[in-house]
Amino acid sequence: MKKTKITVLNKNLNYSLFVGYNSIRLLPREIKLINTKSNKIGVVLDKKIPKKYKNKIKKLLKNYKVFFFEYSVSENLKSFSNVNNLLEKCIRLNFNRNDFLIAVGGGIVGDFCGFVASILKRGVNFINIPTTLLAQVDSAVGGKTGVNSKHGKNLIGSYYQPNLVICDLSFLNSLPKRQVTNGYAEILKHAIISDKNFFNWLQKNSHKILKNKDVKCLAYAITKSNKIKLSFANKDVRDKNIRMTLNYGHTFAHAIEARYSYSKKINHGEAVLIGMMMAAKLSFIKKVCSKATLLELIKIYKKNNLDYKLKSFLKKKEFNSITKFMIQDKKNDDSKINLILLKKIGKTTRPGQYKLALSELRKNNKKLNNLNF
Repeated sequence: MKKTKITVLNKNLNYSLFVGYNSIRLLPREIKLINTKSNKIGVVLDKKIPKKYKNKIKKLLKNYKVFFFEYSVSENLKSFSNVNNLLEKCIRLNFNRNDFLIAVGGGIVGDFCGFVASILKRGVNFINIPTTLLAQVDSAVGGKTGVNSKHGKNLIGSYYQPNLVICDLSFLNSLPKRQVTNGYAEILKHAIISDKNFFNWLQKNSHKILKNKDVKCLAYAITKSNKIKLSFANKDVRDKNIRMTLNYGHTFAHAIEARYSYSKKINHGEAVLIGMMMAAKLSFIKKVCSKATLLELIKIYKKNNLDYKLKSFLKKKEFNSITKFMIQDKKNDDSKINLILLKKIGKTTRPGQYKLALSELRKNNKKLNNLNF
């Protein structure tokens, strides 16, 4: 199958993003194009990645000294102690700025490896090979790296662009349905905030992604999602203004994840699906969007069974528990909660346009509960 190349033009660094089946084969050629002086490569690998990929990477990088750093992956990986441990290993192996760190795994591995790459000798080459649909459509581009605090997710980190991103669709073959849905949530978000035509395409083709993992549909959706994300991220690398539009649904979602201690009870995509619907219903209550817009969103949710027990999260006690975490959101710049609301499919409110006090948000809980259509 044809491989799609996106050239990312960034203020700090230009790099290539490839989408395609078996696109990992491009790795040796692209490394040479980035830096001919590199000697050592550290591969930060999720232990759950099938062994055949580790062997393939080893074979592809046979001309380099390759070191594998394998991890059992959970949000606990993103800690300062694990960062320090990997840094010390790389320093002992005498990694220099010409050398590479390559992340092979989901978003957690990418965030962790990217953060280490950003501070190891003040910056070594970094390649991201995302292996989950969620990472391929979201965290692999944009330059955000980081680790977690006891107060919340990704509160400590840096902005550090990758030198290369490879989205190899073959990694998605073994993904369970729940993990496909996890990534689909971000694909849907990109359509909702920016592209009505893409949303209409998802109305017709979502089942091919969620049920069939159709390669052509996945390739199109991944490419489209990355282009949309980059259209925001490249204009606002440090997330001060327009890039915050990508936070649609996430203020609720991150709070839901924090409420459940980032456990397996609910994954990021499921929380985003709940958060986007909460934001859409709040948009209707605030007269920001029409009933027709809300019904369009409800339709795609119902058609693809994306509800995830939204009602249970709107119960007063649960809603109050979730909203207390929203105060810690990184997008807040005062005591109010900064929300992105939906105007219509393909268009949201501007960042900073709608700020709600915690008490005001909780007052809307009953109205949210009563929206039964």
